[in-house]
Amino acid sequence: MKMIFKCYAKKLFGAKYERALRNLFVIFILYWGLHQAEISITIAPSILYFMISFLTAGVMWQVLAAEAEAAQMQNMMMLPLDGKKFVLVYTAALGLYTIFSRTAVLLAVILAVSEQEWQEIIHTIFCMINAVLVTAVIFSLKKYHAAGILCAAEIAAVIFLGWNKNWFIGMLLMIGVTALSLLQNTDAYSFYGPEGEKKRTPKTHRHGSVRCYFLRYLKDHKNYLANTEIMWCAACILPMIFRQMESMFAVLIGFAVLTLNTPICILLSCDRSLEQAVRFLPGQKQAFCIPYCLFIFSCNVTADMIFLCSWQIQAGGATAWMFITAVCFSLQSAICSVLLEWFYPIRKWKTESDLWHHPRKYVVPGFMMLAGMIGTIPEATILFLILLGIEMISLVILWRKA
Repeated sequence: MKMIFKCYAKKLFGAKYERALRNLFVIFILYWGLHQAEISITIAPSILYFMISFLTAGVMWQVLAAEAEAAQMQNMMMLPLDGKKFVLVYTAALGLYTIFSRTAVLLAVILAVSEQEWQEIIHTIFCMINAVLVTAVIFSLKKYHAAGILCAAEIAAVIFLGWNKNWFIGMLLMIGVTALSLLQNTDAYSFYGPEGEKKRTPKTHRHGSVRCYFLRYLKDHKNYLANTEIMWCAACILPMIFRQMESMFAVLIGFAVLTLNTPICILLSCDRSLEQAVRFLPGQKQAFCIPYCLFIFSCNVTADMIFLCSWQIQAGGATAWMFITAVCFSLQSAICSVLLEWFYPIRKWKTESDLWHHPRKYVVPGFMMLAGMIGTIPEATILFLILLGIEMISLVILWRKA
């Protein structure tokens, strides 16, 4: 089992574990920088436990559901292995990757900007471990989605209702031991694709249809579609958070936040065979990139329009100027996202989670955030739209000449 653990660990952290060391260095720099800035934020223990648990669970689920992990799992199961021990080693390797690559970053930020007692830190560690184990158990029980949702709701209830009770640490221990015992009796094949799953033969088209490809891709990758739906739900909630701010500034910041729909902006990076086909076949740049740009634009502008409608209902004052700005922002972010995918695709990634959380995802929203700051100056509004139009034209020219 030690060799199997090394196999997965080297795949996730690098041949010499250089990615783990790099992550630890980044976490240290992040913690030290925020600590020296003397930022102080009060974070309730229940919120801390909830954020850590569900971030860990979400990233762990992404790693377990990655197609590359399923393919490697199939290869591993061809070897004469002890299934029970293999499940524990597999869960431990992916859990350590999840904690060190994602959860530790959030924890470092929280500990740098807030004061937490040692009991709360111990509880947080137990919450991380439980999130890894419980997520693995729920993932293995693919037929029982309702039971998984109920389990997650019960854990959330335990966190919010019992975080200050004497029995809280005992409850965390009981959840962890129960999940560990269930994993010991879990079939390793339950982590490789749903049982009895049949691949639907896609409908053939006489002519290539990129639009149909995007729709089929979202249908086959439910997590991508779910992320888009979550962004639309966020568009309904954001006006409640931003309505105390100056209206135009809040609207522009909202548009910037809603461009963080990462999955739809990494279709070439996550599918190497598609990228190879698009770059190899003649005339595919325009045939693929233009529909791809329109696809991202449609997702972005839908979120922005939902945001503006929600803003009008909750705060009022939505103007035609805001709707025009929403269209410009959506088109601009779509063009920038496609250009980044075409000229700077993400190459060196190990899991799908690496793509979702790659720092490149903040480039386009960062530009939109800067544009929002410029747009808050009344005298600069006309100049801002003129510069935005010039930039869009220049990007189109660059696109066609590339």
